[in-house]
Amino acid sequence: MTSPPLASAAVAPDDITIRRVDSTDEYDACVRMQHAIWGDDFTEIVPATMLRVTQHIGGVTAGAFDHTGRLLGFVFGMMGAVDGRLVHWSDLLAVHPDARNKGLGRRLKLFQRQLLLPLGVETMFWTYDPLVTKNAYLNIVRLGARPTQYVVDMYGADTHSALHGGIGTDRFIVEWDLVTEGGANAHATVHDDAERTAPIVNGLAPELPDVAVVRVEVPSDIDDVIDNDLAAAARLRQATRRIFTHYLPRGYKITGFSHLMPEDRYFYILSRNAPR
Repeated sequence: MTSPPLASAAVAPDDITIRRVDSTDEYDACVRMQHAIWGDDFTEIVPATMLRVTQHIGGVTAGAFDHTGRLLGFVFGMMGAVDGRLVHWSDLLAVHPDARNKGLGRRLKLFQRQLLLPLGVETMFWTYDPLVTKNAYLNIVRLGARPTQYVVDMYGADTHSALHGGIGTDRFIVEWDLVTEGGANAHATVHDDAERTAPIVNGLAPELPDVAVVRVEVPSDIDDVIDNDLAAAARLRQATRRIFTHYLPRGYKITGFSHLMPEDRYFYILSRNAPR
């Protein structure tokens, strides 16, 4: 079996190249990066063999490399089928701490999309923690993906990763339309006065209002909360779990993500009867 084509590399003015991972050393670097980010005891490490072999059946393992060839980040995903159509599950997106705030997460996802479209793949799925605002902004606003399901403890109660903070692994499953440039929901912040003035629900809300639009507040930095008050972080998890598992089964869809300044508050926009 021959190796998958490397495809055209995406080279930016900052001399960072996005391309498929190719050599044994590069696959091993992806494994080391997982340990560096999620910890040595993390139980969900994807081994180099899996990162390699999935590329022979339509999967993607692509990395961001600096001018010296050092791995700065990588994305890994697998091919599958849902209802008779090809889909892609993006399982890992990792960026080294000293290479963050360069837009590498978005650039890796867009390169992944570039590889998948010629194969006839129109939809990509992945998960993220609803409490991590930087990921919400990337996924909803920058990429235009849309959370479609809330799953309680998707990866179990404890993955033995300090990154998960001991508050469980509740996740949104995100769906990304690859055909629409940037995603159908791109730049979905706040659209109109109804969203700007919608009631706010958070851990302090005794009741969940039955209205057309609500704003669900999440912390600006859940990692900081975990580091300083784990019990408070656990209460935030329970509160948002209660809110999302109440609204989503009742037909509400996540239609945006907003940042209220100067208070530095973050909200998901949930709308009832929103178009698909």
